[in-house]
Amino acid sequence: MTVTNQAGRLGIIGGSGLYRMSALEGAHWQAVETPWGAPSDELLVGSIAGRDVVFLPRHGRNHGIAPNELNHRANIAAMKMLGVTEILSLSACGSFQEHLPPGTFVVADQFIDRTQGRTRSFFGEGVVAHVSMAEPLCGRLGDIAAEACEALGILRQKGGTYICIEGPQFSTRAESHLYRSWGADVIGMTNLPEAYLAREAEICYQSVAMVTDFDCWHEDHAAVEVSDIVKVLGENSRLAQKLVVEVAARLPRRSGSCDSGCDTALEHAVLTPASAWPAEARERLACIAGRIIGVEK
Repeated sequence: MTVTNQAGRLGIIGGSGLYRMSALEGAHWQAVETPWGAPSDELLVGSIAGRDVVFLPRHGRNHGIAPNELNHRANIAAMKMLGVTEILSLSACGSFQEHLPPGTFVVADQFIDRTQGRTRSFFGEGVVAHVSMAEPLCGRLGDIAAEACEALGILRQKGGTYICIEGPQFSTRAESHLYRSWGADVIGMTNLPEAYLAREAEICYQSVAMVTDFDCWHEDHAAVEVSDIVKVLGENSRLAQKLVVEVAARLPRRSGSCDSGCDTALEHAVLTPASAWPAEARERLACIAGRIIGVEK
């Protein structure tokens, strides 16, 4: 099990179209094996604007892993084991709103979960924990991401609800109209349980959803060509690379308490006394919850 003592790193999880991080200096790919298996790929470790950065292509460098096949626990655990304290999640999405056309970046602040059967917790098997997800994203990191978008002139919306579906199929038209009636802003397949697990790992997590097209509620959706979506995806990826550089330059190392409580999410969440944790669970969870059981790794 690979564990680093270098804390305070910024993690970047790149979605569709974002498989490498060209701005990383001194970069090298590092394999990490976690108690929950291997992450989607090796992690690219380097620096941007003097900030240590760890990048993970969510679907693998060759986009060989479908949304419903992702090992989210391994992905987040690998980030934690490499000293990541903040994660900027970048992902392609569809839009439910006319005012969020393709090319818009939505700095989300809420989720609706429509996934089915995904493993969504590090806990269980003798250790029970219930983290609060009332505010599922890091407001501090979200503010910086929104400021970075503004500085770069990226079409953006600060705040918005991301609805996460199971996939790999897209939603039906009836579902699309339903989700729109709920007031959701964008739709994707990957940010949950990723955000749940980041909260359990006490990592600040912020999603930036990059609109590639309107979801199928839109009357003109059927007229959109795949080539148009691919073109938008490419431009979004180009801007995402710039956004990462801007965020890295603006984001100080997390010190003290996070205003959103990300760094203390487990403080009152674990119901099972540490003394009652099975030995196997203690070993498995040491890299995630070592702070609360006095086993920092």
